Amino acid sequence: MNDFIGTPDVVVSAFNLSKAYKRGQEEVRALEGVTFEVLRGEFTAVVGPSGAGKSTLLNLLGCMDAPSAGTLSLLGRPVQGLSESERTCLRRDQIGFVFQHFGLLPTLTVLENVLLPAFFAGQSAEQRGQELLAMVGLEQRRHHRPHQLSGGEMQRAAIARALINRPALLLADEPTGNLDSATGETIIALFEKLNRAGLTILVVSHNPALAMAATRQLELVDGRLRNLETALRKQYGA
Repeated sequence: MNDFIGTPDVVVSAFNLSKAYKRGQEEVRALEGVTFEVLRGEFTAVVGPSGAGKSTLLNLLGCMDAPSAGTLSLLGRPVQGLSESERTCLRRDQIGFVFQHFGLLPTLTVLENVLLPAFFAGQSAEQRGQELLAMVGLEQRRHHRPHQLSGGEMQRAAIARALINRPALLLADEPTGNLDSATGETIIALFEKLNRAGLTILVVSHNPALAMAATRQLELVDGRLRNLETALRKQYGA
């Protein structure tokens, strides 16, 4: 598979990125001065305690929110200079999303769920959808409804859906959070397979096994980012 080759060398470039929210009269600073880059082909894990700013960071990288300060470029395009429709197109065409709660529509079949982003992009992609389901081991389940699948199968279907538009970047929010450890290992193995094929991946997770599977680990603490590779390897004996 070489769907993911050919994107710019720097997929994510964040400089002094900050995000503040108003909570009544109080200002909550969710991110403060975050600077990092993600290069093409990297598998990056962002870890940290609840409330550290991980979901906020993911929302910014996924063009679902705008930073309060600093600069963010995705695939060489400054996000702040894009219109809402341009951000929507960038999010739809270049970024794949995997969520903790799967996000599959219960009334659609597995294949229909996988094809949904292509449908909204005005593309016909049934053959690719079937190829992706075969890749994640769900070819025989394509006509099932989500409630007929196990948790691991639902997450594999969600990953196939995230790949349907051939994204340059895959963002995942706690993708093993609702799975037992054995099932989570199959999802981790799938991420590793996709990364070996050239896909750039960034996950936020509390799962140390997933964090250690990544080629790079970063930690958010109180909205500030620090490199965690050395601390993680000491903690988990790698």
